[in-house]
Amino acid sequence: MSETNRSTTKRRGFLRTLGGVATLGSAGIALSDRAEAASQAQGRFKGDPFTLGVASGDPLPDSVVLWTRLAPEPLEFSGGMPDQPVPVLYEVATDEEMSNVVKRDVTFASPDWAHSVHVDVEGLSANTEYYYQFQAGNKYSSVGQTKTAPAPGTSPDSFSFAFASCQSWPTGYYTAYEHMVEDDLDLVIHLGDYLYEYPIPPSAGERSTEIPRRFNTEMNTLEQYRLRHALYKTDSNLQAAHAAFPWIVTWDDHEVENNYADEVSENNVPPENFLERRANAYKAYFEHMPLRPSRMPSGPDLPLYRRFTFGDLAEFNVLDTRQYRSDQVYSAEEAKDSDRTLLGDEQEDWLIDGLANSSSQWNVLAQQVPFSATDENLNPDVENFGAGDKWDSYRAERDTVRDFMAQQSELNPVVITGDVHRNYVYNIKANFSNPNSATVGTEYVGTSITSSGDGSGITDYDGTANEPWRRFYNDNRGYVRCTLTPERWQTDYRVVSAVTQPNASATTIASFATEAGNPGATLISEHPEEEPIEIAEIQANAPGNDGGNPNGEFATLQNIGESAIDMSRFILSFEGGSGQNYTFGEFTLGAGKAVTIRNGSGENTDSTIYTGFPSVLNNGSPDLVVIANDEGVILDQESYQAS
Repeated sequence: MSETNRSTTKRRGFLRTLGGVATLGSAGIALSDRAEAASQAQGRFKGDPFTLGVASGDPLPDSVVLWTRLAPEPLEFSGGMPDQPVPVLYEVATDEEMSNVVKRDVTFASPDWAHSVHVDVEGLSANTEYYYQFQAGNKYSSVGQTKTAPAPGTSPDSFSFAFASCQSWPTGYYTAYEHMVEDDLDLVIHLGDYLYEYPIPPSAGERSTEIPRRFNTEMNTLEQYRLRHALYKTDSNLQAAHAAFPWIVTWDDHEVENNYADEVSENNVPPENFLERRANAYKAYFEHMPLRPSRMPSGPDLPLYRRFTFGDLAEFNVLDTRQYRSDQVYSAEEAKDSDRTLLGDEQEDWLIDGLANSSSQWNVLAQQVPFSATDENLNPDVENFGAGDKWDSYRAERDTVRDFMAQQSELNPVVITGDVHRNYVYNIKANFSNPNSATVGTEYVGTSITSSGDGSGITDYDGTANEPWRRFYNDNRGYVRCTLTPERWQTDYRVVSAVTQPNASATTIASFATEAGNPGATLISEHPEEEPIEIAEIQANAPGNDGGNPNGEFATLQNIGESAIDMSRFILSFEGGSGQNYTFGEFTLGAGKAVTIRNGSGENTDSTIYTGFPSVLNNGSPDLVVIANDEGVILDQESYQAS
């Protein structure tokens, strides 16, 4: 945590542009002040070349990466820049006014790399806040704030960071970042799906109506990936979060193509053609992220997995679960194949060796897809158990990592995860086929910034019969904030009220703690009140009709309390909260009374309500029916297969 408190006012000041004159120079270049620097730059900009903001990342005890990209016309090809290198001056100071400058230098923004700048500033002091600013021609960037990591061997009292993922531009506003900037953080970690490759037609949403029609094409070429990154980077809330904290980033699939695996395209494109697309995507990703120059891609390869240590308090193993993986599978038999890999042999060895040699109190896997078993059937031999785009599909490799966690009693392993657009908390079990086996680690899964749009708000503070290791579920958008001390890890789930409207409010919907030496998560915030309603009966399809009866799917609810319950705004979901959500109008269920909710159309009565939805031909899949109150808290749930 910062040694001095950073106020909201200071953070919001990062986006202002400083117009003052200060000395600036570099070794081998005689520059007496900024005015001379501007006069020696190749050309003077009529517009702002820093439209994409500034960023810092990958903090070490003695260095940090500074990033910007010159793009006076960010949504035009080439960003409105000439086809020639442009000198960029930068300085690092210990104060926001940039008066106490400790580093000054000049670098060049090359057209070969979209005029992006990646400066690895070395020789800095450990665990220290710094400010930085760029100059190109006669223009100055906003001032950003960053912080170096604590030195090895030191023992920080605390450390605070946030993690986020999945930020579809057309789906909504990045209000979560506006609230994140108000937090007192040392670091932000982005776990992937920083952007999406799909076409953005003008009809895609309010944010899509004024962007050029060239975005109404799926990304494939280098210029298309560059334009999409530039579009996302124009968001002021995203820029503010980048300017306020150092970031550590890793990717998932949509930075290239949905569900790709190594050289395998979801669209069955020949590998040689797909690798060309991957090379374009990886280059554009590097150009727009605060990554060290040593991470520069070579064709379709970019060495992204890496490790960061913050004193003896925490070590982050940042994983790449896309570049080396076997293709995902959808059957138990294939998922159990010991040759399947999510990390690749080299990264797996690197991870295990790093964990074995760690002296940190908390050891973190910062990665993309759910690590814990997430299928709703406890039987690992059924056809559809534990497969798809998650660690369930790579069981031997998960067993290797999980078994190592179990063997190291002082490891305190925590997995942080993105991808699934929902909040979850899991206790990692020594054997997921045996819910009574020991808990060997903790997984905190974060929801999306915007992807999947406004959530239902449905929230569950308990496990299920099929996932008893689950401790929390929530369908909102937002981010996750974590505060670490030597004794305890606290996770706060921060959710926004909406993403389809700007300036939404944010609340902490739940907080969990993991105690050092005691893996697993415990709810430490107040458990909301729950009304006494149970699901008495559910049915996927009418008997004997093979799903042909449009009113075959139903759920019967029972008030088991002693008082009538006003069920206005309660939610009955036939798909576990993710779909087929029926919201009650004005309706009261008397004490001891029951009501049946049927999919399809019909005449409502006191005991039967029709949703108006078409029947879902469930056909025995293990989907859940849930009933939630007007606060979204799940009161009861039942599996079709279990009933």
